[in-house]
Amino acid sequence: MSKPILSTYEKQRRTRNITVLSLLGFLIATVFVISMNTGFMRLSPLEVLHTIRGQGNHQQKLILFDFRLPRIVISLLVGAGFAVSGCILQSLSRNALAEPSTLGITAGAGFAVILFISFFPATTAAPIYVLPLLALLGAGLTAALIYILAFRREGLSPARLVLIGIAVAAGINAYQIVLALRLDPKNYQFVATWMAGKIWGGDWRFVLALLPWIVVLLPFAFYKARVLNVMNLGDQMSTGLGAPVERERLLLLAAAVALAGSCVAVSGGIGFVGLIAPHLARRLVGPRHQVLLPAAALTGGLLLLAADTIGRWIMQPAEVPAGVVVAVIGAPYFLYLLAKSRA
Repeated sequence: MSKPILSTYEKQRRTRNITVLSLLGFLIATVFVISMNTGFMRLSPLEVLHTIRGQGNHQQKLILFDFRLPRIVISLLVGAGFAVSGCILQSLSRNALAEPSTLGITAGAGFAVILFISFFPATTAAPIYVLPLLALLGAGLTAALIYILAFRREGLSPARLVLIGIAVAAGINAYQIVLALRLDPKNYQFVATWMAGKIWGGDWRFVLALLPWIVVLLPFAFYKARVLNVMNLGDQMSTGLGAPVERERLLLLAAAVALAGSCVAVSGGIGFVGLIAPHLARRLVGPRHQVLLPAAALTGGLLLLAADTIGRWIMQPAEVPAGVVVAVIGAPYFLYLLAKSRA
């Protein structure tokens, strides 16, 4: 009698998960269309359709294909990367507050990039492809420092990991401000906007610089979904089930750091996407990483695309960085999680 009941439950869960993923995809498509019509130069939905079909004028093609579409694609890729990175970090640390910005990884990646763009022009082709590598270096060194400081003989303390991450991020942000204050006004304005979290990569070169990292690391994370399920049970249980805990933890941590670092290189210091998206996805599809990771990726892409669209619309012709819009949502949610964890 239990087998048909279990089978029915599995079918219902699978149907629900497919429905949720399909709904997220539909919402992304909807915001995608809205974003293509949002900006200082307005294009109606009909004009967008004609332009996509090759029937638009030169100005419409320039606005749509050279400015808006690359930015939309970058928003989706960055949102998905941050969300999956945050989901991995929360699972590895078994801490609901863990994500790239609270652990200092975003700050470390950003500091490396700011050092570079402070001395080299950010608009030439060569530096664009160097930025993800520099961000990965900064993020990796920061993650290694936090891991060493948080590790004790009895193991890795999740609470200690988050607290040390916050402290390290605060220190790095202070150095960023000191560095920014020594720049000339033009570079200072660029760095200040970048630190606030703006999708500043506005052409297809930035998409091509980020795309290989996302294409490689997201499938790798999805492939490791079963390992994350096992590691959620704790180190002792995972070891008992035959999982090489330390090796898998380092591999997954490296993937999370690389995702966050490469995303920071083209989006600036956007925080809270890696915190909010995994929690929302977990509420929608449950804790199984086979579904949770894709749901988190879709949720993160949707969240950042919506934030960037709102930022371009709310104060036209001026623009609010997407990181500020996300922070307006993320800061109260972070406080809620912090109060809940203390309770």
